[in-house]
Amino acid sequence: MRHTFNEAWSGLRRNASMAVAVIVTIWVSLTLFGTGLLVAQQVDRLKDEWYDKIEISVFLCVPDSPGANCEDGAGTTDAQRQAIEQTLKSNPEVAEVYYESKEQAFQQFKEFAADNPVLQTTTVDMMQDSFRVKLKNPEEYLGVVSAVNGMPGVQLVQDLRKILDPMFAWLNLARWATVGLSGLLLLAAALQIGNTIRMAAFSRRREIGIMRLVGASNWYIMLPFLMESLVAAIGGAALACLTLAGVEQFVIVDKAAREITTIRWIDWAQVGWAMGIISIVAVVLSVIPTLIATRRFLRV
Repeated sequence: MRHTFNEAWSGLRRNASMAVAVIVTIWVSLTLFGTGLLVAQQVDRLKDEWYDKIEISVFLCVPDSPGANCEDGAGTTDAQRQAIEQTLKSNPEVAEVYYESKEQAFQQFKEFAADNPVLQTTTVDMMQDSFRVKLKNPEEYLGVVSAVNGMPGVQLVQDLRKILDPMFAWLNLARWATVGLSGLLLLAAALQIGNTIRMAAFSRRREIGIMRLVGASNWYIMLPFLMESLVAAIGGAALACLTLAGVEQFVIVDKAAREITTIRWIDWAQVGWAMGIISIVAVVLSVIPTLIATRRFLRV
């Protein structure tokens, strides 16, 4: 092993500038890759939390409501209201149904528009009563919407997913863009590691040829090169892990989590998982290009 360590140290010292370039490339690429993993976990947390709170709102007709299901000058009748409520409660996708009367809607409006002059000209009769529908599975909502959308007395069916889905689409796009960019940088790091090892092996090709002629095994010859690439990969991975830890502590824990308390942010467990993944990627990133780069020099 002494020979392996000595040769690895000698190779790193001779190609110090290339080794630093490899470490920096791996650092940046693994940091981006780890950030993509953290973003993915944060998006999944937001989905689980917000989709679980999604409700479908079924707004009923008032005398001046537009819509094909509303009669001109007339609101939803008691019979229509009961039919809508029965349809919602009998739907297997519905967990709970809450009825919000015009009086309750007016009380909420007064709290929301307390300083708005329009409150002076608004009456209870101008409010819309509605049903708030809690789903068993927020992903399955189309059946509920289609069941009541065309019923007499229903002015509007509002689903919060129409608002949340575009937002999560952009978040997912940002996630995959981060992972894709980090993938390109990881490919660049792998190529750089391969070129570095190839140059080191080329400079020692005569020594390698002699070792092969005297019966040295392939692993004995390759180990110094594997050690060189592994040291560079571990150095880059360590810097990437420190960067992710800094983001968690200084950006999320100290800033975001204190200022935005309505969101369940990723914690150290998720950061530790991301660190483990990028460490594994770093090892693979160092071993495979080295094996490919040194293969041609192991032939006598």
